[in-house]
Amino acid sequence: MKLLDFVVKGAITANLESTDRNGVIRELVGLLVKSGSIAEEHAETLIRSVIARENQGSTGFGKGVAVPHVKHDSIPRIMAAVGRSAAGIDFSALDRAPVYTVVLLCSPGSNPEGHLQAMENIFKHLNRDNFRRFLRQSETTDAILDLFDEADQSAG
Repeated sequence: MKLLDFVVKGAITANLESTDRNGVIRELVGLLVKSGSIAEEHAETLIRSVIARENQGSTGFGKGVAVPHVKHDSIPRIMAAVGRSAAGIDFSALDRAPVYTVVLLCSPGSNPEGHLQAMENIFKHLNRDNFRRFLRQSETTDAILDLFDEADQSAG
């Protein structure tokens, strides 16, 4: 599974407008709705589910990155939205540092194996210092897409 197999091209922003965790989650779910990837009538339920998951424990794993994730029956396929914040967001990350990159992963409740594969793929790349640095420096959606494409190609 490659990043661009599940990252929704129309759900990427290099300029998150939200300045707090819940706002970012709402903004990224909004991008998934706007891209046509999820139905608008499921947006609020999905937002509440992601926030409830975050309240159990932050998915801000440190190094400026957070990967909120949820398995939900309203999700038709594994998908992700990506947001970048130049200013940084308080995501209650494990290292207490601001988060600059957020990858929201949403999966059908019926596909826990695919959810884990997508998580593994995301973390494989986000654990690389160069990938995180280039992602943080990407000022446009196209730059983020190019970085993901390059990462997919180098991963084989």
